[in-house]
Amino acid sequence: MSDEWLSLPLESCMDAIIDYRGKSPAKTTSGVPLVTARIVKSGRILPPDEFIAEKDFVAWMRRGIPAPGDVVMTTEAPLGEVAQLDGRRIALAQRVITLRGKPHLLDNTFLKFLMQSEPVQEELRNRSTGTTVLGIRQSELRKVTLRLPPLPEQKRIAHILGTLDDKIDLNRRMTATLEGISRAIFKSWFVDFDPVRQKAAGQQPVGMDAKTAALFPDSFEDSEIGEVPRGWTVGSILEQASLLSGGTPKTDEPSYWGGSVPWASAKDVSQCGDVFLVATERTITQLGVDRSATKIIPANTTVVVSRGATTGRLAMFAHDMAMNQTCYGLHSRLNAPYSLYCNTRSFIDRMVNAAHGSVFDTITTRTFETTPVLLVPQRSLTAFESTATDLFGQVRTNIIQSSSLASLRDALLPKLLSGEIRVPEAEKAVEEAIG
Repeated sequence: MSDEWLSLPLESCMDAIIDYRGKSPAKTTSGVPLVTARIVKSGRILPPDEFIAEKDFVAWMRRGIPAPGDVVMTTEAPLGEVAQLDGRRIALAQRVITLRGKPHLLDNTFLKFLMQSEPVQEELRNRSTGTTVLGIRQSELRKVTLRLPPLPEQKRIAHILGTLDDKIDLNRRMTATLEGISRAIFKSWFVDFDPVRQKAAGQQPVGMDAKTAALFPDSFEDSEIGEVPRGWTVGSILEQASLLSGGTPKTDEPSYWGGSVPWASAKDVSQCGDVFLVATERTITQLGVDRSATKIIPANTTVVVSRGATTGRLAMFAHDMAMNQTCYGLHSRLNAPYSLYCNTRSFIDRMVNAAHGSVFDTITTRTFETTPVLLVPQRSLTAFESTATDLFGQVRTNIIQSSSLASLRDALLPKLLSGEIRVPEAEKAVEEAIG
């Protein structure tokens, strides 16, 4: 570390530290978005789903109004999640604190990455109280040590890491748009049945060529799940998909673990947050596959968490993976993986409601067998796949690139913040990664 770097307590570096105490204002369905600890996650603020009334805003924020660029950090449940505010007008809930660096000492974007670094996170944990739920008092937070390079170098480091975050965010927004288009088409065709309704009204289906429109009937009939297009059937999804299960190699056998085969658990799937699961927390060896109940699950399989508190969460495998026994895989028999994924999303809530278990819901083979779903004819599914393949392909590409960029960011972060790697070298690595 250069002699120019400073080691200072956090309070000496702050222009403002603002927390929010007392009884929270009543939540409303509209008004000023409320940023709670629950939605500060992985370096960003998720879309708020709670609000406070305009009349309560000034009174609640009397300790200080957040400014664009301020860094917010959760102080409890969870501890140490960090994000940076943009220009949107928001209110901050309890257990969220605002940090604002002194302008001539600490760059706020650099501060965001510094607070995410492992040395700072470890000190937060060491200064926290509680066992099950960790929390930190402001008096202890103020003592946390920050190691600061000169301000110009802070800005360059912040720019490097911010460039990666910006590209990841752009990919995320593009992915959300592409997935949204795919799911909207699926919903229009196979849930709302817009082409059937339009044909029943004597109209040409909107945005659909005559060949595709001919795949849809022009009337409905009753079924056990309600009105469905005439001639289409209702049954088990297992008539159109193979059900795949997993297993766990012996955990006390080192030769089974740490290999090249990704091994997905319920945690991996439930915390994926994307259409495709790209990487897993643990990996196994081919020997571990061969000598256990697990097996290689093909790419584009829809995988559903089958037990525990996150029953029903799902994702597609981006590439071949193994998985444990807490998940089931659905692999299309009709070469229609993307329609199967969209279809599973459409009926999973009914499946979870039909599940059973003494403590948590559990999805079993019988749940798949007995939950009635619409079985769209193969030709109609193929028409959807021809539209969805390019969209989901771009989604996969974006997610894989974002995973790679996040790994690069996480590798550069400690090295830049310790002075182990110099800025020009990091800039070159980022330029090569983004292209």
